[in-house]
Amino acid sequence: MSVGALLLCAGRGERLGAGVSKALAPLAGRPLFTWSLETLQRSSAIEGIVVVGPVRQAQDLLAASGIEPAKIVGWSEGGRERQQSVARGLAALPERFTTVAIHDCARALVSGDLVARVVGDALRFGAAIAAVPLEDTLKRGTLDTIETTVPRQGLYRAQTPQAFRRDWLTAAHASARTAATDDSALVEALGHPVHLTPGDPLNLKITTPLDLELAEAWLSAHPVRP
Repeated sequence: MSVGALLLCAGRGERLGAGVSKALAPLAGRPLFTWSLETLQRSSAIEGIVVVGPVRQAQDLLAASGIEPAKIVGWSEGGRERQQSVARGLAALPERFTTVAIHDCARALVSGDLVARVVGDALRFGAAIAAVPLEDTLKRGTLDTIETTVPRQGLYRAQTPQAFRRDWLTAAHASARTAATDDSALVEALGHPVHLTPGDPLNLKITTPLDLELAEAWLSAHPVRP
C-alpha cells in the first residue's frame, strides 16, 4: 500500500499576529510550514506529499529556503474551512496512494518517529490518530463559577498526524453533513474504529506568539531533529 500525506497550510493565523498566513510565518529563520514538510520528506513511511495552502507564496518561499521538494507530488489552494482544504488535497493526490496521512503544518515540531507510528497503526487498523491523555483537572463552569469537575480518565487531546484508508476518508468527507474540527470525527461518524496512537506533548500546535517563541527556543536548543 502506498502512503501519501496532505500537509495543511491554509490557516489564516489571526491569533499569531504575524501579518501573513500562519504557514508562511517565520520560525527559526525559515517559513513555519517547511519544518513539518522536511519531517514528512525524511520519513520512510511517506511516499508523496500534497501541500495545501497559498500555492504561489509557499512555492517561492520553499525555493528560497533551499529545501528540495523531493516528495511533493501536488499543490492545491486551501479552502475556507479545514474540510474543504482536505477535500482539495485529496483531489490533488494521485490515485496510487491508498492510505492518506494528514498533518497540520502548525504542528511544526512533529517527529519522524511519530509520523511512522501513526502511519503504521493506520496500515494495521485502517485509521489512526496521534493523541495524548489529558493531565490537567477539568472543570465545567458558567461565567466565573465551577459547576462540576469532569473526570479526565479516558479523555485525550487529539493531534496530527492522522492517517486513514483513502476509501474511508473519501467516503467520510462525501457523507459529512456538519463541520468537524478533525478528520477522525468524520471517519468515526461512518462507524469505523479509529486507533489512538500515543502522541507527543512536544507536538504542540503553534497558535499564539507564545507558542512560536516556545518552538523557536526548542529548535535553537535541538539543531538535530528527531
